[in-house]
Amino acid sequence: MTITKDMTIGEILRTNPAVAPILLEAGMHCLGCPSAQGESLAEAAFVHGINVDELMEKIAAL
Repeated sequence: MTITKDMTIGEILRTNPAVAPILLEAGMHCLGCPSAQGESLAEAAFVHGINVDELMEKIAAL
C-alpha cells in the first residue's frame, strides 16, 4: 500500500511501522496519541512546522 500525506499517522504506522523513526526524528513524538488516529500526515506536519513534501521523500526512501 502506498503511503500518502492524506493518510492519518495511525494508518501510516499500521501500513509500515518502519516509518515511526522518521516521524520521531522530525519531531512528531505523539505517535500513539488520539491525534495520530484522526490527523493526517499533512495536518500534523503543518502543526509541527514541518515540510510535508520533504517528510514524504524520507518515507518514500524506505
